[in-house]
Amino acid sequence: MKLTPSQQRPYQEVGEMLRKLIAQKPYAVGERLPPEREIAEKLNVTRTLVREALIMLELEGLVEVRRGAGIFVLADRATPQAPAAAESACNDAGPFEMLQARQLLESNIAGFAAIQATRDDIRKMRQALELEEQELASGAVNETENGDMNFHLAIAQATHNSMLVELFKQSWQWRENNTMWSQLHRHLDNTHYRKEWLSDHKKILVALIKKDARAAKLAMWQHLENVKHRLLQFSDVDDLDFDGYLFDSWPLDTANGQADLS
Repeated sequence: MKLTPSQQRPYQEVGEMLRKLIAQKPYAVGERLPPEREIAEKLNVTRTLVREALIMLELEGLVEVRRGAGIFVLADRATPQAPAAAESACNDAGPFEMLQARQLLESNIAGFAAIQATRDDIRKMRQALELEEQELASGAVNETENGDMNFHLAIAQATHNSMLVELFKQSWQWRENNTMWSQLHRHLDNTHYRKEWLSDHKKILVALIKKDARAAKLAMWQHLENVKHRLLQFSDVDDLDFDGYLFDSWPLDTANGQADLS
């Protein structure tokens, strides 16, 4: 069933406003749009919403985001794209919304896995990290992430709870099938960020080996926080300093303890 305007996600509503902006101005094909910050101010929305809307419009062939150069109009109207029959409704989620969901799910999985993990579970995690290192050494960028996936899967399996494993698998599948996530990854042109994430994975493994549930939970939370900041950095074509998030992460600790993950 097609979403009605009231059912649209925030970034989709902003995308609709951008379409009208391009059509009504009008901006000619090849012309550069205003910077993200100006668009956000004009539409009275956050820059993150603008950023996610631009990813959607890129997929439609309406605009092209050139890092360091700006946002350029490719066509005067978007090319409709019919969703695949098997595509899940969750694929409408933006990449940062997906990351927030993963933070909430996988940080708690890691904390529980620290208590439940066996020697065999730890062995599987070590093997996954070895594969991840081999993939990085090969120099292939975004061609294979089996080590990354295997590591996160091994942590879920270490809970010895089949429902948590299935929840993880489903969330990863949504990530793989999400066209906006794939579009964002297209802008990543080196392996430096994956090396940073490998370092995060090693910190998570140390906490799991020590059976330190709190440290494992915080390490996983921080890892996905690092992923989010890195992707936001790569997706910003105007300025590496952005002025707000659509999906703010809860702090690891607060004065009143309400967001404390312990």
